Amino acid sequence: MRKLINLGPLILLYYLSISEIDSHFENYFEILSFNIQLIIIYFWVSKRPEALGGGHIFFAGLINDVIMGFPLGLSSLSYLTVSLVANYVKNMTVNTRITTDWFTFFIAIFFSNLIFFILLSNFSEIEINLTEISYNTFFTLIFFPFFWFLFTFYNSIITTDKHA
Repeated sequence: MRKLINLGPLILLYYLSISEIDSHFENYFEILSFNIQLIIIYFWVSKRPEALGGGHIFFAGLINDVIMGFPLGLSSLSYLTVSLVANYVKNMTVNTRITTDWFTFFIAIFFSNLIFFILLSNFSEIEINLTEISYNTFFTLIFFPFFWFLFTFYNSIITTDKHA
């Protein structure tokens, strides 16, 4: 049971990559779209990198590309960009707080969206709506603190359970 609880972030990442949960919100609210996968990747790579590996992040991106109809590897490179920034921040800082994580998450999203935009515009015929991307980025940043506190609580449960 403890192994299953430790695999929670990985299971959630794969579930969100298989489902189109962020596009389901667009059906109810026209502009509400956010990328929970980026939050999961950033948080868990910066706090407990052993919870998500680079191979799992890449494979979840491939699954997301197949489901969403993007060219293969596009989401994977975006996810790995977020993972790279999170890993860099983890290695360069001693203590992180919500404010530092939020700011560096903004940087990670910026580079992730930049790579996504450049690759999609150069290697695909899919139309890019910059308004949708900006709404998605905005709401992902807005929801980051909520998920940060939720994942911090979950991480404390896992860590406490591991030492008990």
